Amino acid sequence: MYYKKLIGEKCYLSPMNVDDYEKYTEWVNDMEVAAGMLFASKMITSSKEKEVLETLSREYNFAIVDIKTDELIGNLGFPKLDYINRVAEVGLFIGNKEYWSKGYGQEALNLALDFGFSILNMHNIYLRVYSYNKPAISCYKKVGFKEAGRIREAKTIAGEKYDEIIMDILEDEYESVYIKKIVSEKNF
Repeated sequence: MYYKKLIGEKCYLSPMNVDDYEKYTEWVNDMEVAAGMLFASKMITSSKEKEVLETLSREYNFAIVDIKTDELIGNLGFPKLDYINRVAEVGLFIGNKEYWSKGYGQEALNLALDFGFSILNMHNIYLRVYSYNKPAISCYKKVGFKEAGRIREAKTIAGEKYDEIIMDILEDEYESVYIKKIVSEKNF
């Protein structure tokens, strides 16, 4: 079961459902999906993934769900939150490849940024991506992320070296897509 915590036009963000561990295990072991993530080299069993989901579900991590079909398509969350300096790291993946390059990641990330800036009151939200992941980089730029730096030749795959790119966005560079509208309509 999923709950509509943050709602877009194509998808919504819901608290994670630990019972989805088999689906996540399938995705994170699919090299096409995992190659874009920082943990691609890890072996992940269903019992390990269930443990991970149990931990993640207690934090600010969300399932990404198709709004028309209520089908789980991926997840995103904030693995690092620094409340003193108001800086957060965000991570995202679309595990269901049928939803790749269709704007779902962009919309989900916009909803997450709205939550991070409007509810968690962050000032800077950043992410990490490998230079070979061109679709992800394009998505992040469309949302408003800018390159903040890079760790050169940080990843080696099949004998080729790739940079790890750090991208970020500041609160004054982002316009609320959902929460501001709710607050203004309710006249809180």
